[in-house]
Amino acid sequence: MKTILSCRNLTKQYGTTTALDNVDLDLPAGSVIGLLGPNASGKSTFIKIAAGLLTLTSGELLIDNNKPGVKTKEIVSYLPDHDYLNDWMSVNQLVKLFEDFYTDFDKLKAFDMIQRLNIKKESMLKTLSKGTREKVQLVLTMSRKAKLYLLDEPIGGVDPAARDYILNTIIGNYSENAAVLISTHLIADVEAVLTHAVFIKNGKIVRTGDVDTIREETNLSIDALFREEFKC
Repeated sequence: MKTILSCRNLTKQYGTTTALDNVDLDLPAGSVIGLLGPNASGKSTFIKIAAGLLTLTSGELLIDNNKPGVKTKEIVSYLPDHDYLNDWMSVNQLVKLFEDFYTDFDKLKAFDMIQRLNIKKESMLKTLSKGTREKVQLVLTMSRKAKLYLLDEPIGGVDPAARDYILNTIIGNYSENAAVLISTHLIADVEAVLTHAVFIKNGKIVRTGDVDTIREETNLSIDALFREEFKC
């Protein structure tokens, strides 16, 4: 199985604080990986380094054998954990913006998902609820033909009724040569779509592997294991 992302001795420090501590990791193509950990465990820092938004302190991270930079931005589709789109734009204008900006953007796929989510193309972003704005951002992210999708808390503000559709959208919109990395606290909601899990705590990887193997070894669901590993 091809590795889409690999890192060796990846370390990120903010002054005297170590956010990531000598992380070694290989993420296979054709997989949906859960990056699972409590608050301040290093999840968002890892994703931002992979997205090329933060520089590492030491070690190495490669995406499709390239260091994060101009080349990887062409194959990585990143969804941050906060609103980043312009309030004054309509959904229609945002789709056009992404079509102009990304050569791998599929406008027809985007409009199909927007319609299925009952979002009006003419709606201004500022008039939409927080959950609907998150849906729009996710649609734009998943409408690219990327090799690696980095999703930071993609269903945090979405109502439970829409979560199944959104998770099906995630797993139905990437190819066998691509991978999806999902950072989330909602383990029970995403567990059904995960093929692999990475448990991270205090900037260190404490467990990683195929979810079926992890379940067999521990006799626990991923959600139950998360609660056990990270209980207060």
